[in-house]
Amino acid sequence: RDYIKENLKTPEEVISYLNTALEEYEKDKDNDAFLLALRTVAEVRGGIGELAKKTNINRQHLYRTLSRRGNPRLDTLKDVLQGLGFRLSIVPLET
Repeated sequence: RDYIKENLKTPEEVISYLNTALEEYEKDKDNDAFLLALRTVAEVRGGIGELAKKTNINRQHLYRTLSRRGNPRLDTLKDVLQGLGFRLSIVPLET
């Protein structure tokens, strides 16, 4: 995880990392990797406490939401991504 953190310096690297984690979720329906990716990006971008300030979401709630047992609602996911400097996007499936 330290290696990954060191390689998340640009927005493009973060986007690639999060997209890869999301693609893995689409394959196996296991959201742990995606939530771990969000936690990792949050840590790189100032930590959960900083994300809590940006999103106005309680820090403990963010920890629970981004934990292995987390199952964030769409509005929470939107807020987290916005707090990290990103947004949800829809793209067509490759044929």
